Amino acid sequence: MAQEDVFKKIVSHCKEYGFVFPSSDIYDGLAAVYDYGQNGVELKNNIKEYWWKSMVLLHENIVGIDSAIFMHPTIWKASGHVDAFNDPLIDNRDSKKRYRADVLIEDQIAKYDEKIEKEVEKARKRFGDAFNEEQYLATSPRVAEIKQKRDSLHERYTEAMQGPDLEMLKQIILDEEIVDPISGTKNWTDVRQFNLMFSTEMGSVSDAANKIYLRPETAQGIFVNYLNVQKTGRMKIPFGIAQIGKAFRNEIVARQFIFRMREFEQMEMQFFVTPGTELEWFEKWKQTRMAWHQALGFGAENYRFHDHEKLAHYANAASDIEFRMPFGFKEVEGIHSRTDFDLSQHEKYSGRQIKYFDPQTNESYTPYVIETSIGVDRMFLSVMCHAYTEETLENGESRVVLKLPAALAPVKLAVMPLVKKDGLPEKAREIVDDLKFHFNCHYDEKDSIGKRYRRQDAIGTPYCITIDHDTLTDNKVTLRFRDTMQQERVDISQLRSIIEDKVSIPSLLKKLM
Repeated sequence: MAQEDVFKKIVSHCKEYGFVFPSSDIYDGLAAVYDYGQNGVELKNNIKEYWWKSMVLLHENIVGIDSAIFMHPTIWKASGHVDAFNDPLIDNRDSKKRYRADVLIEDQIAKYDEKIEKEVEKARKRFGDAFNEEQYLATSPRVAEIKQKRDSLHERYTEAMQGPDLEMLKQIILDEEIVDPISGTKNWTDVRQFNLMFSTEMGSVSDAANKIYLRPETAQGIFVNYLNVQKTGRMKIPFGIAQIGKAFRNEIVARQFIFRMREFEQMEMQFFVTPGTELEWFEKWKQTRMAWHQALGFGAENYRFHDHEKLAHYANAASDIEFRMPFGFKEVEGIHSRTDFDLSQHEKYSGRQIKYFDPQTNESYTPYVIETSIGVDRMFLSVMCHAYTEETLENGESRVVLKLPAALAPVKLAVMPLVKKDGLPEKAREIVDDLKFHFNCHYDEKDSIGKRYRRQDAIGTPYCITIDHDTLTDNKVTLRFRDTMQQERVDISQLRSIIEDKVSIPSLLKKLM
């Protein structure tokens, strides 16, 4: 099945089973804005808990804060967002649609990569077990031709983005004969910059109102509170500050479901270090964050680092952790060495002294910062994309199952009476009432037991138990495992010990130690 079709099924599944809804759905929705349903919010909260505890629980020198969405407007002047937080946009005159010029070019680069992959696959089928991929890539004239075009485009694109050079970006689009996906034409406008921040006004009288912005990132709330946290927490460098919160960007070209939205949530940690040690810490945090992702068991082959060639104005090193989505490898987290740019700028614009006094060296200095920034929504999407599975069973039937990590699953245990009589519902309720204090349980008595199993498979519930007539006499239930569908008879008193450790966040955290 084409990956595009798989992605459409995932989007449909998210709505059908209460994970993600279009916002304002009864009013035909609001573009690039989504609501999380009853199962989605549980999965999202579990992802956030896994991240939060991996930061503040496992690291004695990392603490958390929760800063306001509304912030003093000068903060965004100091950070560079007012003057430099822009996307290069281009319009197609025929379709009347607007696109990000850089995304159009990156998609073109990806097409060259896909062509190379197709050549490799054709050769693999032709040569069978004797196929040597490395040798083929090095000797194939066809691959060399495609790679030369790809590398030439990449070199021009990298050069154009340094400014960015808007004229060069347009020329690349014309030279590559990139067409509008809707109209199929190359009738493009010039490329121009567009600021992504949402603005509003604060004040009760319109002529006395102050223009402020909805924060486009959560990092600045950490930077302006860095000294408050350091002093009140008696923190010594190196130390970190973590935060989870909403951010807002006026994305003109929002796409790919919840991958790129106008209202989204970030999990960010800013780690303050001694100047000169930042690149060492940058490498450490790259490995630490990759280990966090891979502990979920999605396979190392589905992750890769992408080191930035074009660095932001504040950075001296940057790398993305990319995950293999149905639409290609895409960024889910960024690790950046931000130098002392942010703190120095806020010291300059605020006129306040915010240097760190080091009691060991008896010196004051502006710390350097390593940032780890992960999008909750992108992380959510990567989990859903990996978990979504269609299976054909031995009896010829099919099922859709979300093979979610048990600790992230919205519902940990479904409790099902075999029939709705003879005291079975009462016994099932008794089990739910006992276990609900330890993990999220779901009582389900509607439809046949087979349909109930399929419903729980579709939302990713790792365990189901069935209460039958024998339960009333032997105090045992049938425990079913989601991924294997195997069943075993267990004592009710053993349920908590069997399930709790496997579905708890600590079961994931232990893999990081």
